[in-house]
Amino acid sequence: MAKAQEKVSFGQRLKQIGMVFSFTAKRDKWFVPLAVVAVLVPAALTVVAVLRWGWLWLPIGILLALLGVLIVLNLRSNRAMMNAAEGQPGAAASILESMRGDWRVTPMVSSTTQMDMVHLVVGKPGVILLGEGNPQRTRGLLGQEKRRLAKVIGTAPLYDYLIGQGDDELSIRKLRTTLLRLPPNLKGKDVNALDKRLKALSAARPQLPKGAIPKNMRPPKGAFRQMRGR
Repeated sequence: MAKAQEKVSFGQRLKQIGMVFSFTAKRDKWFVPLAVVAVLVPAALTVVAVLRWGWLWLPIGILLALLGVLIVLNLRSNRAMMNAAEGQPGAAASILESMRGDWRVTPMVSSTTQMDMVHLVVGKPGVILLGEGNPQRTRGLLGQEKRRLAKVIGTAPLYDYLIGQGDDELSIRKLRTTLLRLPPNLKGKDVNALDKRLKALSAARPQLPKGAIPKNMRPPKGAFRQMRGR
């Protein structure tokens, strides 16, 4: 499903940043010390500038301190999220749902009772299948989905990745950058048409049970989205 751009008020944005701050501080012991340094260095420089050139430098110093904290927060929150996501069932879908851009993510289009699963992603690169779980079983699921989707995707490119740490597997830490580096093979109207065909195909199959995607690995929806660019 396409993600609509939601209008977020200033208060909501501050609340989301606070959630990211709390999430990161609990999982990264270096975050708070680095954030303190990001404040103290501009503060010290601001004091010197104010004493020498006047109060005009005070608001500039405050902005620099805030910018420093946000940069540290962005970098360390990404690291904390990857640490929390690694090894969690459904982590790949959760990460992609927080990415900016036109990514249509459908978690668990196929799964087993052993928590092996395949997620479907539609975007400008084409159709992407992400497999998580036991490599042998998940490769079988990926093969089944590739054969099923080949009937309706036409000439759209089809990529498939197995998430993991082994040979020929994609580390979840490299998932975002790998997908963002894929070429934009489709235009927006082509993505919409392809997404409609795949939804029609999915509607014709039995619905899979929900509940496998963990929610404790990341803050509430939209929190990381406010901190990230493409």
